Amino acid sequence: MLVAEIVGGLSQVPVVALLGARQVGKTTLAAQVASEWPGPSTVLDLEVAAVREALSATPERLLRQSEGLVVLDEVQRMTELFEILRPICDDRNRKAVFLLVGSASWDLIQGISETLAGRILFVDVSGFSLAEVGPENQDRLWMRGGFPRAWLAHLGAEWTRWMESFTRTFLERDIPGLGSRVSPEALGRFWRMLAHFHGQVWNASELGRSMDVSATAVNRYRDLLAGTFMIRVLPPWRESLGKRLVKSPKVYLRDSGILHFLLGLEEMRELPLHPRYGASWEGFALEQTLLAHGDREAYFYSTRRGAELDLMLRRRGRRWGFEFKCTDAPRTTKSMHIVIDDLELEHLWVVYPGDREYSLTDAITALPLKSIQELELRPVP
Repeated sequence: MLVAEIVGGLSQVPVVALLGARQVGKTTLAAQVASEWPGPSTVLDLEVAAVREALSATPERLLRQSEGLVVLDEVQRMTELFEILRPICDDRNRKAVFLLVGSASWDLIQGISETLAGRILFVDVSGFSLAEVGPENQDRLWMRGGFPRAWLAHLGAEWTRWMESFTRTFLERDIPGLGSRVSPEALGRFWRMLAHFHGQVWNASELGRSMDVSATAVNRYRDLLAGTFMIRVLPPWRESLGKRLVKSPKVYLRDSGILHFLLGLEEMRELPLHPRYGASWEGFALEQTLLAHGDREAYFYSTRRGAELDLMLRRRGRRWGFEFKCTDAPRTTKSMHIVIDDLELEHLWVVYPGDREYSLTDAITALPLKSIQELELRPVP
């Protein structure tokens, strides 16, 4: 499906950029696109010194004379190429389209967006989704996360070794490679601490006191992890007149496997005994819902008087609500009825780990997570 989306995008604009965390398979996906491309294709890996030297010597000449599909992998190593690509993209005689792949940061994305505005399409690449691995593998995906090598590990010990290697490489090589001056030790300590705050409203002062650093520092750490797709910063819904609303975002670790690794968990049987069990399900189900229905116009809702909604999606001017409950038999709560009225929701689904979909009220339905892909966000006639 992503291959078709990328190919379709390249038929509309001259540049497509793949965005996502490292090790989610962006390079593999780009190679698949190149192998299926109907015309000539060239892959330039900027991790290779000889390739960087060639592009540094005559970048415009090399790229302007290219034909077919040109894949620029690890493009963050040469961000100066964005300025060179702009006039090439505007050339009516251009014979190539470009697929950019690289470890992302907000600075990199902003640089691409500003330089190639109107010429580029972004495609999000995530780890494995429940739709890809199958509903029978829900618990395995929840425990191990969606990074391909983590999910495919044969034994728990192999999964743990991969997670150790991934997190160490991310902190010691990838973060400095993005130009960050944050020490790997400080960012690693923040990352581990954030695992225990997973799914909570952001409180920079509290985290700063726990780490004995300023609120400004922890905000910088948060933005760095968000920019590299390690965490999700979910904004609050604020457009409710006459309500005292929570105005700070919620923060989640995007990959449940990394969350469990940082919490010191190795086996599924350990998860229900951990204090963050419910929060773990909330974050996992949230990500799967956003993978299925997109993360644009996604918010949470919370009032100072205790009414809460885990996720609200706005689609075509309508509002849809989701609560994520790790229980065998979801029930309605007073809060659910309040938020339906406050937000004028079309419907609210209580997403849980079970197998049966059933109605709780006319406006509230218990929905198995494995059915989230088939859910249609449109009013019932």
